[in-house]
Amino acid sequence: MSHGGFIIDRVLPGFPYISLIDGVELFFVLSGFLIGTILIRNYEENDHLGGRVLISFWKRRWFRTLPNYYLILMLNIIFVSTGLIKGDINQFNWKFLFFLQNFNTHFTDFFWESWSLTVEEWFYILTPLIIAGFHLALKGKVSKKWMVFISIAAFIILPLLYRISISAEEVDRFWYDVKFRKVVLTRLDAIMYGVFFAWIRFYYHDWHRKLAWPLFMAGVILVHFSMDFAKLNPVGFHAKTWYFSVVGLGTAMMLPLADRIKTCNNYFGKAIEHISLISYSMYLINLALVAQVIEANFWPADGYQALLLYTIYWTVVILASTVLYRYFEKPMTDLRDKTTSKTEI
Repeated sequence: MSHGGFIIDRVLPGFPYISLIDGVELFFVLSGFLIGTILIRNYEENDHLGGRVLISFWKRRWFRTLPNYYLILMLNIIFVSTGLIKGDINQFNWKFLFFLQNFNTHFTDFFWESWSLTVEEWFYILTPLIIAGFHLALKGKVSKKWMVFISIAAFIILPLLYRISISAEEVDRFWYDVKFRKVVLTRLDAIMYGVFFAWIRFYYHDWHRKLAWPLFMAGVILVHFSMDFAKLNPVGFHAKTWYFSVVGLGTAMMLPLADRIKTCNNYFGKAIEHISLISYSMYLINLALVAQVIEANFWPADGYQALLLYTIYWTVVILASTVLYRYFEKPMTDLRDKTTSKTEI
């Protein structure tokens, strides 16, 4: 809705008219909840997060994410180089191969949407390493439960302190988005709120279940309060620092209720399930390979064309993502199951 908004804005300015949580923030929290559950369970089931366990964890994550990423990266290079979409090919460098393009600094004007995947990939790398490090340092002194909690706390506190330390920099809305929202070191805490609620679910399951509704309502209030407060000064201190923390926590508070919805067998449920399966492919192609192609080559002349192009935009994204998932992403992901045993994470 956001990346294709420039098309529909010709007909419905400001659509969808209500403030929505940034989809990336939802993705971060949900990812932390899912991957955090895997990490915690396997940390408890194994003596420690040793080399075999770590390698298995990374192998499974990378079979899932890397093939699609490198394929779409190559297509972005081709599209920009040939002028099919606007962009600066000089922005591409070796850092894109190792998810370093925005590790401690910003980048612009080439495959911008990859910024959030780099945050995710560094979460995969650093989280088990930090837990393993605390395990070595505190083994015999602190239980596994509290070692995981200390790791979560470190990931939540340190990026916030870093954002505070650089908050004096004056930026407009564009550079705020690029320098504060889209840098790995400023955003590593985003995923950990999901891990925190995975920790609560694992160790305090009854509390997690019983408080699902109160937490959900409190989370909605917290998120929208923070979003409305940030609007007062979109590039102010709150927007640069606490906003990300509050939105992450508030979003995570909605998870216990969502976690109770296990099945939905009607057409709506099947549609949601299908979108879930192809969502990674949708994420990778919807902006540069579809929306920007329309923007650069098929700009609507009037409202009717805008409505048509917006429909085409969604149709192409869903169909192309379905094909990409079925014939490339899933076969690549299936390879990991042939190279890892069922007991590996």
